[in-house]
Amino acid sequence: MTIDIIGAGIGGLTTAIALEQKGIKIRIFERAEQIKPVGAGIILASNAMQVYEKLGLRKIIEENGNPISLMNITNSNLKPLSKIDLSYFEQKHNIKNIAIHRGKLQQILMERLNTKIELKHKLTSIDKIANAYSLKFENGKQIQSSTILGADGLHSIVRQNILPNNSIRNANQICWRGITDFKLPIKFRHELNEAWGKSERFGFVQIAENKVYWYALKSFKKNKNEFSSNNLEQYFIDYNSVVKDIIKSTKKEQINTAEISDLKPTNIWHKENVCLIGDSAHATTPNMGQGACQAIEDAFVLSECIDKYEITKAFTEYQKLRLPKAHQITKASWLVGKMAHLKNPILISLRNQMLRLTPSSVNRKQNEQIFQLADI
Repeated sequence: MTIDIIGAGIGGLTTAIALEQKGIKIRIFERAEQIKPVGAGIILASNAMQVYEKLGLRKIIEENGNPISLMNITNSNLKPLSKIDLSYFEQKHNIKNIAIHRGKLQQILMERLNTKIELKHKLTSIDKIANAYSLKFENGKQIQSSTILGADGLHSIVRQNILPNNSIRNANQICWRGITDFKLPIKFRHELNEAWGKSERFGFVQIAENKVYWYALKSFKKNKNEFSSNNLEQYFIDYNSVVKDIIKSTKKEQINTAEISDLKPTNIWHKENVCLIGDSAHATTPNMGQGACQAIEDAFVLSECIDKYEITKAFTEYQKLRLPKAHQITKASWLVGKMAHLKNPILISLRNQMLRLTPSSVNRKQNEQIFQLADI
């Protein structure tokens, strides 16, 4: 059996490695002409790092990233409203939570992959032919496939073929992401801080020595053109000086702009010999830092199921194991995004008070569920 993977993002690459380690033959197709290092960082939480430990990648990822032991939600002056101490989970699973450049992680994964990635292969259609499929690409190539995994993201072509009636939701928030050479104060170097203001927020984390990844979001009424990256310093003028200095230090070409969207949860992730993983199946807003982590979990669970069962049962078991948790993350993340962007001063005050009063045991219990891998 050869499995064809559409998409060479974090989820697709991790799945490819996991399947290779099971001795399963794969082909992997990517629409981009070349895989460039995207100017963004990523936090690999405990659940993702547990998977990379199983795949033998934990050590090299730790060596190329920065360990994070604390996650804070703060007010605009970086005064903590809520703290999540990750040291408990570090000790429990004997791994660290790692902040790393997304491009560096992709490079690590590609170097571990034995199969050549077929670049410039943008999928245009999937046609069922007897017991197989015909895959057509924009470059004119056409191949036959027996089994397909869609790892092609929020706007998945694979998903359109097996689940045409799906819905992408726009959060009406614009997001700027940047990476800058910046020396953080010592107290911030091993923690993620996300400052919540009035209808906007700003987060930052160190991903390597003197290199900081940051993200900033604002709510818009009609479209993202209401705001410009040229005015970022003005949007966050009332924030702590560290936030303003991070923005000021960032080169304009290192700032990426995007709208925040997710996929309305759907209960169908597979049809016959076609299956979805990662954002193709359950794209989430980035508010809980679990988008890529959930795709990495998919890779582990799906590869285990494929190794254990025949293919259609493998897809069924994978969906049964992964769908409830992925949907829980998607729904919770959507709500967190709305709560973070409140405009009414009274509601903001109540929200902040609620965050301050939430016991650390509640935060730990919630993260316990997020970080727990499925038992296969």
